[in-house]
Amino acid sequence: MKNIDTLLHARWIIPVDGDKNYLPDHSIAIHEERILDILPSDTARKEYQAQTEINYSEHALIPGLINAHTHAAMNLFRGLADDLPLMDWLNNHIWPAENKWVNEEFVQFGTELACAEMLRGGTTCFNDMYFFPDITARIANKTGIRASIGLIALDFPTIWAQNADEYIDKGLVVHDEYRGNELITTAFAPHAPYTVSDEPIQKIRMLADELDLPIHMHIHETAQEVEEAVKNTGKRPLQRLDDLGLISPNLVAVHMTQLEDNEIEQLAAASSHVVHCPESNLKLASGFCPVKQLLDAGINVALGTDSAASNNDLDMFGEMKTAALLAKGVSGDATAVPAHQALAMATINGARALGISDKTGSLSIGKYADLIAVDFSSIEATPVYDPVSHLVYCCGREQVSDVWIAGRHVMKNRTITTLETERIKQAANEFGAKLN
Repeated sequence: MKNIDTLLHARWIIPVDGDKNYLPDHSIAIHEERILDILPSDTARKEYQAQTEINYSEHALIPGLINAHTHAAMNLFRGLADDLPLMDWLNNHIWPAENKWVNEEFVQFGTELACAEMLRGGTTCFNDMYFFPDITARIANKTGIRASIGLIALDFPTIWAQNADEYIDKGLVVHDEYRGNELITTAFAPHAPYTVSDEPIQKIRMLADELDLPIHMHIHETAQEVEEAVKNTGKRPLQRLDDLGLISPNLVAVHMTQLEDNEIEQLAAASSHVVHCPESNLKLASGFCPVKQLLDAGINVALGTDSAASNNDLDMFGEMKTAALLAKGVSGDATAVPAHQALAMATINGARALGISDKTGSLSIGKYADLIAVDFSSIEATPVYDPVSHLVYCCGREQVSDVWIAGRHVMKNRTITTLETERIKQAANEFGAKLN
């Protein structure tokens, strides 16, 4: 028998490795942070001797979920300004609150709160965009959660930087600090076409090409954004970005609720990625991302929650279900975004968008052991005909019992092992009391 670190037996393993199927009564062998083997449980018990062996007789083991668009620290603004359209919400409530409250301590506490919520919901990787990305990276690394840290850029001054050049320079320092880190990668994060001018966009494009980094950006989020761009520049935002060379395989375009057929063809030809945030878009009445058309065109579509200030949670199980149902309603096609595709959007598609699909996103031999155990034993989840369908249409984040990231057991039976959750709750409540 071969000695290994961890052996996990499950009722089902759902690899999300390109096939629609699942593996009943299989096991995952983990050694030195990575998946060593996936095989029938009877065989696994004969071949491997593990330091830690766990039997999940009523669980599915699936890849850790990837939240491809977050503003993690904004968890401290959860519920601050609800039931408002985007620009009113942003200009009259969120930006003033940020000007008053955001500092290093805010980002630390907000990110800890977000990481705790994400881990308890089965998210093992998140793609962030916010101020003080150095602090977000430090908290994620300490917590043991995988993260793509956005190197934010804007034209106007904030507490993080005074102008576009300073945003970019400070972002590059963060990139250099985490170069080669096991858990932390970086992406350029120009906020949006209406907040970043041509010169810094061109500079970011050049640096992204040189460093081979994604460019994570809000684009075509609302009809108003597009209309204002046409009025001010004579171009739709995507056309302007294309003229600046930004439409490429590096582009991770978030929201994309306002798309014409030729723009979908343009994104497909460039192998760009789209991040769909269905619940945030619905809550802000921003419009509907044409997900079925994007997928039919061969575009990689991932899922994100957006911030807890506009959602109001970081629940990727909720996003999977909403994405699947919304696609059917918008397209008028009940076969649009079937369960296995929604699960791929929340896992391997996110990894592809972030450029880390060789490391995570599916349960595949050689990849990091980023996985979660979902408990199907409750009366609400009984009976089970198809565990993949159950994950999307029936299960909730409260059914996630255990989480591993790079083979590290970061949540055991709903208890996070890397964060002091009671201290985090206390800090968040104290901040909320000040804001009220």
